[in-house]
Amino acid sequence: MSNKKLVHTMRMPVRWGDMDAMGHVNNTVYFRYIETARIAWLDQVGALPDPTGTGPVLINAQCSFLKQLKYPAEIEVTSWVGPPGRSSFEVAHEIRLVGADGQAGALHAQGAAKIVWVDFAAEKSVPLPDAIRALLPAD
Repeated sequence: MSNKKLVHTMRMPVRWGDMDAMGHVNNTVYFRYIETARIAWLDQVGALPDPTGTGPVLINAQCSFLKQLKYPAEIEVTSWVGPPGRSSFEVAHEIRLVGADGQAGALHAQGAAKIVWVDFAAEKSVPLPDAIRALLPAD
């Protein structure tokens, strides 16, 4: 994503149940952390999906696992958005471990996804609402 804009930062605990038999956070849980941050941002901007109308749908997601996370810990997830397309935009995330000093430190994972605005009844993409477009960086 060439031009991105920071839109959201949140902290969350690493839970005991997030770990797998290897004693580190399971790779699928990183997607849950990213989803939690993405939904918190969408909620903050009043853009949660409306099953009777339109809203955001995730059409792809990826994550690069750079360092292991283990319980107990606190993480910080930062979210950026990219320029709008006709009906979509990209979102990127970083997961950092919060140190004993309370500062977000080492990068542990990077994720990204593409969100498409859809009309749920028609099951088709629709142009991004102006209110969402206004939150995104210009090309």
